[in-house]
Amino acid sequence: MSPPNCVASLPPAPTNAAGSSAPAAASGGRKAQQAPTATQVRRLCKQGRLDRARRLLLEALPRPPPTLLCNALLIAYVARAHPDDALRLYALLNHSARPPPRSDHYTYSTALTACARTCRLRLGRSVHAHLLRRARALPDSAVLRNSLLNLYASCVRYRGDGGVDVVRRLFDAMPKRNAVSWNTMFGWYVKTGRPPEALDMFARMLEDGIRPTPVSFVNAFPAAASNDPRWPFVLYGLLVKHGVEYVNDLFVVSSAIAMFSQIGNVQSAWRVFERAAKKNTEVWNTMITGFVQNGQFAEAVDLFVRLLECREAPLDVVTFLSALTAASQSQDGWLGRQLHGYLIKGTRRTLPVILGNALVVMYSKCGDVQTAFNLFDRLPEKDIVSWNTMVTAFVQNDFDLEGLLLVYQMQKSGFAADSVTLTAVLSAASNTGDLQIGKQAHGYLIRHDIEGESLESYLIDMYAKSGRVELAQRVFDCYGNNERDEVTWNAMIAGYTQSGKPELAILVFRAMLEAGLQPTSVTLASVLPACDPVGGGVCAGKQIHCFAVRRYLDTNVFVGTALVDMYSKCGEISTAEHVFDGMTEKSTVTYTTMISGLGQHGFGKRALSLFYSMQEKGLKPDAVTFLAVISACNYVGLADEGLALYRSMETLGFAATAQHHCCVVDLLAKAGRVEEAYEFVEGLGEEGNFVSIWGSLLASCKAQGKQQLATLVTERLLGIERKYGHAGYSVLLSQLFAAESNWSSADSLRKEMRLRGLRKVAGSSWIKVQDAALQNYPENDPISSMLQGATYSTDEIV
Repeated sequence: MSPPNCVASLPPAPTNAAGSSAPAAASGGRKAQQAPTATQVRRLCKQGRLDRARRLLLEALPRPPPTLLCNALLIAYVARAHPDDALRLYALLNHSARPPPRSDHYTYSTALTACARTCRLRLGRSVHAHLLRRARALPDSAVLRNSLLNLYASCVRYRGDGGVDVVRRLFDAMPKRNAVSWNTMFGWYVKTGRPPEALDMFARMLEDGIRPTPVSFVNAFPAAASNDPRWPFVLYGLLVKHGVEYVNDLFVVSSAIAMFSQIGNVQSAWRVFERAAKKNTEVWNTMITGFVQNGQFAEAVDLFVRLLECREAPLDVVTFLSALTAASQSQDGWLGRQLHGYLIKGTRRTLPVILGNALVVMYSKCGDVQTAFNLFDRLPEKDIVSWNTMVTAFVQNDFDLEGLLLVYQMQKSGFAADSVTLTAVLSAASNTGDLQIGKQAHGYLIRHDIEGESLESYLIDMYAKSGRVELAQRVFDCYGNNERDEVTWNAMIAGYTQSGKPELAILVFRAMLEAGLQPTSVTLASVLPACDPVGGGVCAGKQIHCFAVRRYLDTNVFVGTALVDMYSKCGEISTAEHVFDGMTEKSTVTYTTMISGLGQHGFGKRALSLFYSMQEKGLKPDAVTFLAVISACNYVGLADEGLALYRSMETLGFAATAQHHCCVVDLLAKAGRVEEAYEFVEGLGEEGNFVSIWGSLLASCKAQGKQQLATLVTERLLGIERKYGHAGYSVLLSQLFAAESNWSSADSLRKEMRLRGLRKVAGSSWIKVQDAALQNYPENDPISSMLQGATYSTDEIV
């Protein structure tokens, strides 16, 4: 069989002018020329002038080229991160040279290493087969066997379905193993998500009497961080026993910092960092990243500033990326702008795309979406991450329409939507309740066979928030119990809760337990709102509370807040206060929930006291907190206190909404200060043109018999109603006209309602009979007759 054609081929052998009449002279000339040329090739390889060395090897030396020089050039290519050039040279020597140079174990080892570096498994298998054809059995060379092991560990995909582990099989077949062999196995097990096996192999290596190298610890540290929390300290203690050379190895220092940071022990990571004899850029970056990963953003920024001042190591892209992440997560816009300015001043060339993306994230997380978009628009180069970052920034900051338009622009620019893009689109559809957009995104997912982590949960959330919880259930049912993760179950529970079907939410929660999944804090925070008086009731809520205590989930701030809300809505305000007082961590939402519960139960003064206590403890209230505390004042008639709180909002930087205005109007009206309430609304100007505000004022006028003022309010309300339409206040207006015996106005208003299709939704009440919750309408004859024909004790109807 003829050898395969190759684009590059060796030059023809040089011809001698004397022909074959002087073979001895020709041979002597070659020997004289070979020595200095071989020396030049070695020297050029050491200097890194590999192209010149290649030309000398292929053109100036006799054929076949010496194996030693071929190996020197191959090794130089791999060592200087040119594996593709090494593979081209290997192919050229083996397929075009006639006769080909004799390959030894170093030749094959270098070729296999180059295949591993470029992840070319098919080519690596060809080299492996070529080696077996020539030798029929692998040479007893540790270098060659380790290179072969490294090839498969770097390129083979582990399926984890009980099939053959090729890498482990090669390892077990090795007659002799050194530390490099064991290190490769540690890395293989960590890469394939099997940390216990990696640590078991490390222990076996020590039992076999093999002394670990610094690389052994570097490869084993990630496994220790994912397993028993005692392992990191055991391994680091063993590292210290091996001496200062091991402890001060820069790769070991960086890996140890990452290990301790991953288990949340930042203090130990800091000790390793501080005791390092020398620190390079990677060590600094790892420590800064460790602080960021554990939420210690101030410490991360301080360390970044310290690196800037001491200039012990040069700053790279990862350094700035970590600092920008700290600014993003802490929402420190001032720091983010300082970093942006430093990058502009210190970088003469265009910023890398990854830093541009990080700056977009930082500005969006700090609430400055306009600057984020301006920066994105000026990026000289955009990748799919850039587009996804900006789309996600729009959606997360409630600019859903802008996010959807940007997806359209992204596709026009030649970028195809991926799982991250579709996640943002589904979130936008959920926020806007746009079922059509959500269905289009779902269809796109199916057509393009896009899979992503927790995409099904976004679909469930989208359908539930769009009012089609039955479609959410169908998506949920498409996945069996084995395919559903906690996020999918949580989405379905939340979907039923938000759709007003609390009984089904609790049933899904029970099914989750029966499926063998352990609920998380998010699960409990999703199912507890279903335990209201209409849904599961306080009994189910108490059972879930006990479950949370047994699983130590009651200490979570979200679970605690949900428990406070549940007990408040079920009428057990004292239990809600007990849960609130026992919480070790409280957020602004927690305080708001407790204040709202106290206000609804008529404890306005306690709610007001809790509001001031919250500020004393350093927690900043938000607009919802002010609404809750003003409402609490409204319930108990603390008009002056509520008005003072409303006026303090502006000084604290909060803009009052229509809900705040409406609450103040109701507050003043209930205190008998209807005229003052009218003046307050008049003073709002355009901000007061809301049906809810004037409707609340009209209801107060009717309740207190202020007919003259009611006439003025009616005129304003009619003007707003004709523009927006609201059946409830139209009915109230007709009742006022009827009370004044103005039958013609009352009749014309009712006719106008019918012509415009306005209809007031009938009121309803909920009752609970044993375990069934029933909604009773005035015209619901079957339920009324059932209740009239049955007799229940007061204990059976709650």
